[in-house]
Parts: sequence; structure tokens; C-alpha cells
Amino acid sequence: MRFLIRRVYAASVECAESTVGQIADGLVVYVGIANDDEITDIEWGVKKILGLRIFEDKSGKMNLPISEKMGILVISQFTLFGNLKKGYRPSFNRAAPPDLAYNMYDKFVEILGDSFPGLLQTGKFGAHMRIALVENGPVTIWLDSQNSKY
Repeated sequence: MRFLIRRVYAASVECAESTVGQIADGLVVYVGIANDDEITDIEWGVKKILGLRIFEDKSGKMNLPISEKMGILVISQFTLFGNLKKGYRPSFNRAAPPDLAYNMYDKFVEILGDSFPGLLQTGKFGAHMRIALVENGPVTIWLDSQNSKY
């Protein structure tokens, strides 16, 4: 699984001109699912996301994880597996097919919701979404469960 995490002051997602998810301070988490992802990838991702110490403490250092007073907005994004090795048009051959990806995404949201006591919102899987966010920082973190050593 791949995760692109952005620290935000506020974020929202619309589908068909209707807001389906919205948070104030917190994280926007874009999630891409690969063909070979398993439950262990989900568990690793949830643990990393909730443990990220990217919020400032009283001395202004990024030393705190997300708090229960904040929110997380999760958005599915298969394009995180875009591959440009053969030119300019991305190949998405490593991205999971929609049925598998939906089940893994749904499980990710479930486990994240069970582990995070704050507000959890989502976009709409497989839909065209309009995403608005106001970044805080900017702070952007890239995680890949298949390359977890960096």
C-alpha cells in the first residue's frame, strides 16, 4: 500500500457537487492499493499514520502525533501506483483491480476507525472527486508498505 499524507488546517471532498467528507485540523491520507497488498500492509499503514510525529509541541517542534481533537480524511487514489518507466503515459499495472482495492480500502478505513478516536471522514471510492485542502506547513509524508525501510 502506498500512502501520501498531508498535514492540513482544513480539507473537504465533493462528489457530484455534494460534500461527502470534511475535516478541520488533521491529516488527509491518500491511499493506493497494490495487487499483492495484504492485511499486514493495512496494519502497518495504520500504525505509521497514527504514530507520525508531525504536529508541533509547545516549543514548536514536530514532536506530536495526531490528537483525538483532530480529523483524518481518507481518499482512495490508485494513481499512487502510476509507473512512468516506458514513456509519459502512466501504467497502473501494479494497482489492485477495483473489487480487490475496494475491499482493502474498506478494511483500511475500518481498522483506522477502530484505532483513531477522532473524526474520520472519507471520499467515495472509485468516484471522481473534487478535493479542497489548506495545507499546514507544508508537511507531506510518503509511505510505502513494500518499501518500509526508508
